[in-house]
Amino acid sequence: MSTDPDGGRATKLASTIARDIEADIVRRGWPIGASLGSERFLQQHFSVSRSVLREAVRLVEHHQVARMRRGPNGGLLICEPNAGPATRAIVIYLEYLGTTLSDLLNARLVLEPLAASLAAERIDESGIDRLRAVLRAEEQWRPGLPAPRDDFHIALAEQSKNPVLQIFIDVLMRLTTRYALQSRTDSPREAVEALDYMHIDHSEMVAAVTAGDSARAKTLSERHVEAVTAWLQDHHPGAEPRGGSRAGPASRAARASASQVRSPGKLAEVLAANIGDEIAARGWQIGSIFGTETALLERYRVSRAVLREAVRLLEYHSIAQMRRGPGGGLVVTEPHAQASIDTIALYLQYRRPSRDDLRSVRDAIEIDNVAKVVMRRADSDVTAFVETQRVARDERPRTADDVRKATIEEFRFHFGLAQLAGNALLDLFLRIIVELFRRHWTSTEQALPTWDDAVAVEHAHLRILEAISIGDDSLARYRVRRHLDAAASWWL
Repeated sequence: MSTDPDGGRATKLASTIARDIEADIVRRGWPIGASLGSERFLQQHFSVSRSVLREAVRLVEHHQVARMRRGPNGGLLICEPNAGPATRAIVIYLEYLGTTLSDLLNARLVLEPLAASLAAERIDESGIDRLRAVLRAEEQWRPGLPAPRDDFHIALAEQSKNPVLQIFIDVLMRLTTRYALQSRTDSPREAVEALDYMHIDHSEMVAAVTAGDSARAKTLSERHVEAVTAWLQDHHPGAEPRGGSRAGPASRAARASASQVRSPGKLAEVLAANIGDEIAARGWQIGSIFGTETALLERYRVSRAVLREAVRLLEYHSIAQMRRGPGGGLVVTEPHAQASIDTIALYLQYRRPSRDDLRSVRDAIEIDNVAKVVMRRADSDVTAFVETQRVARDERPRTADDVRKATIEEFRFHFGLAQLAGNALLDLFLRIIVELFRRHWTSTEQALPTWDDAVAVEHAHLRILEAISIGDDSLARYRVRRHLDAAASWWL
């Protein structure tokens, strides 16, 4: 990224144009294959230079919503989005943060039983066939054979018909796979026994889902995740990953291979994912040179165009940046999640989750967050947050002009609870949901709440904080649920 002021303005302008293009795609109803216009037309429409427009188009292409086709009958064509590159980038980012096995399994325990319960309510004949096909693939697997192609938990999440749950559980299973590849069994026999137990659990869940027994499906899912927790804790190396795993070459090769198998997209996307994995496996040495362009071309045996497109993806997701000139090369950078948050929120706009889809996932995350904060109520950061919120309310002006600020404070309050809860996965998922809400507000020009609404929300915040302070877990959960119900119009 250029540090030149003019370059910074051009980049900001390109980002604004990319948002405008994406908003136009949403307004049109996402007609796959339709053209938004030629490069010349778009350049004139937005009154920008060719370089700025091309940077905007590159951002749109990174978001997987449109691609520029050159030549006759070309133009910027709307395409079906693919969240894969953003999902893989989020997994790498979470590994960099040092997401623990405990965080991962807690997030699974929050979301997977919800998916199982919804699947029991919404499954159809084709869904039953899909789940039973996964079970048959599990029955045929033995050590030495490739892993079953279909993943049970992703297939079950699909039957929930909730696109938000589907993509979040996809992230969770990618992380679980990485942990499982680092785990060890004492013998092939033990591996077969573990698979048999897992298959029994899966079969019972499929039976409950097929029968439409949502309560039993939820209970069985909870028990299964708890069993997975116990197994991984017994078989996973003691050190939690920080900035990537410390797995050996064989494990890293398996991860790279798994990434290739699961990546049907362009070669550049697969290459970017594999480079990101290797950066993580090396311990995320920020500022180090991963390799020169020449060395990377020789190592991966790809064309210069493919490598440079992969580098652009890595730069977009703040994983690495190519530095030109003597002593240059692909430099490891500190990753950030915002690019992936934007991409996944846009992808979910395409999937069009319902209000109930969004609320069910948000509510599950928020209620789990407040329960964790109650457990940590004596910690200094929790007491400081409670006091800051009280002081801010006492000092906040009471004018109608501050309604917009009140809406910002509503989101900050929930972000604050998520950070105090301490699970980076659920914190990130909540931020994706909020970004989706923000985009909805922008595209629909939804009216701001009234000042009376803002006062009611502030009062609800204080009552939640009161329940946290006295350590009343059930009351805190109750008040959060009531608050989320009452504030739904702010979010949806």
